Amino acid sequence: MSSEKISETSSESTCFHFTQGKIPLLVSIPHAGTLLTPEVENALSDAARSLPDTDWHIPLLYDFVRDLGASVIIGRYSRFVVDLNRPPDNQPLYTTATTGLFPETLFDGTPTFAEGKTPSAEQRQSYIDHIWQPYHQQIQHELARLKAEYGYALLFDAHSIASVIPRLFEGRLPDINIGTNDGASCSPAVINAIQAVCAEQDKYSWVLNGRFKGGYITRAYAQPDENVQAVQLELAQCNYMDETPPFAWRQERATALQKVLKPLIQAFIEQGKV
Repeated sequence: MSSEKISETSSESTCFHFTQGKIPLLVSIPHAGTLLTPEVENALSDAARSLPDTDWHIPLLYDFVRDLGASVIIGRYSRFVVDLNRPPDNQPLYTTATTGLFPETLFDGTPTFAEGKTPSAEQRQSYIDHIWQPYHQQIQHELARLKAEYGYALLFDAHSIASVIPRLFEGRLPDINIGTNDGASCSPAVINAIQAVCAEQDKYSWVLNGRFKGGYITRAYAQPDENVQAVQLELAQCNYMDETPPFAWRQERATALQKVLKPLIQAFIEQGKV
């Protein structure tokens, strides 16, 4: 694994794929990866082998952002190796049930690893050094580049999750879950514009700062007072895919959802201008 900074227009590293865009927006996709280290692959429980907590197909769902001109970074390793949207000190982000930097359980509470096979502390430190750190270094590098070139930078953190997970939330999750760290990660104008897009349609339910307020990436890099704004979007997966293995992509559903996602991101771009 390589920990060097990758800054070419389009780059592959062992831990992420990065494409540099032409507008002041970086789209981060940290949880779509499916690569496993040998020690994690050999240790997974039977329930975890299908990688059920992956943000399946999110790069495909958001492929349109490249046409808009956005930069895109996509993590390549599974969150079962190391979770790119958790702080490196593994401090919890929520007071309710959640998973950590190294998930010991699946979202439903089932053990991630077979008994006695959890990766060692040394192995996990290497995941921080060679997977977690390079991803975040690239985010930092790109946000700094965007701010230097345009005077401001926008960060959109794209996620998805199964629509029903009783351990994490009651009932069925809203379709569109906007996270702004309770309004601290972006301007009121951005929040209002995104809400307006959601309110203009009646196909999908939505909520602002509900169960998902924004993870580490949103909280760590948003600095509205310094012209860096961030928004997280958590989508209910039933709106673009099957939520059970083999987690198939559903084009018709995805196309309908993209008709809301595209104007939502365009509103972020427009209102995020400084």
